[in-house]
Amino acid sequence: MSTYRVAQVTAAQGPFEIVEREVPLPGPGHVRIAVEACGICHSDTVFVNGAAPGITFPLVPGHEIAGRIDALGEGARDKGWSVGDRVTVGWFGGSCGHCTPCRQGDFMVCPNLKVPGWAYDGGFAEAVIVPADAPARIPDALAAVDAGPMACAGVTTYNGLRRSPARAGDLVAVLGIGGLGHLGVQYAAAMGFETVAIARGAGKADFAKQLGAHHYIDSTADTSVAEALLALGGAKVVLATAASSSAITATVDGLAHRGELVAIGVETEPLGISPFQLLESGKVVRGHPSGTAQDVQDTMAFSALHGIRPMVEPVPLDEADEAYRKMESGAARFRMVLTTH
Repeated sequence: MSTYRVAQVTAAQGPFEIVEREVPLPGPGHVRIAVEACGICHSDTVFVNGAAPGITFPLVPGHEIAGRIDALGEGARDKGWSVGDRVTVGWFGGSCGHCTPCRQGDFMVCPNLKVPGWAYDGGFAEAVIVPADAPARIPDALAAVDAGPMACAGVTTYNGLRRSPARAGDLVAVLGIGGLGHLGVQYAAAMGFETVAIARGAGKADFAKQLGAHHYIDSTADTSVAEALLALGGAKVVLATAASSSAITATVDGLAHRGELVAIGVETEPLGISPFQLLESGKVVRGHPSGTAQDVQDTMAFSALHGIRPMVEPVPLDEADEAYRKMESGAARFRMVLTTH
């Protein structure tokens, strides 16, 4: 193809428009991906609203990209890539390789992290060029519409749990069962944790059990979330996927001794936690970023092995504006995924 389509915004909070561009060639150390699907993440609002530093317009967001490599820049083959490889790219879109965290192997906290849709044009498009260290291989068992969200929502919840202190048999609670949480519950159950799902309203209990939860806590009930968790023995880990500081705060007193709160839901409001609450029984509060390309591959392999899939609503790229607004308004129950076919 000589041209390709992108869904772009030309100003902060502006509408998406579909435009055609000349197909670029990948430079040294980069690959071009023919995009088949790209999830719409709530974090995309940070870029579309112009709230992140260094944002320029027009902007093509999208960091849950899945497709096939269709062109290699110089040196990309030495990185192990071939034309036709099925790959996905998430929040980790490459790192600088020379900062202190990178030299220590901690690529996810690179201060120069290259997030698609921020550092370079993202996946709301028919093609995207990414650094050769960004893609993760998609297993045959996963479709593109499933693999895209795995590169952000999937790896964030999977990594958040596997790097926590919880061990098989421990009580683990997942706060929220939306786009992140419905995957978190599935992963927690598959990892052998006694899994608690926490959400608003009694009507979500059956859905939580379908995902694999052993217990359900209605956060709107008369009994507080903390009391309900303590009645179950106290949570070794709370994976906080809900973007609500008040809801996250309400779980802290439900942690067991030396329990850990893992925050992955993006929220700017401060948590209402006192030092005494943490000191009293050695509790820990930790923020967990997403995951590297290898972490994404691990997430997809685990998901394929255990039959874990994101719940998605595919929509054509042409309908990017409507799909984004549905996500932004909260009307999308799970992941809206743009498709190019």
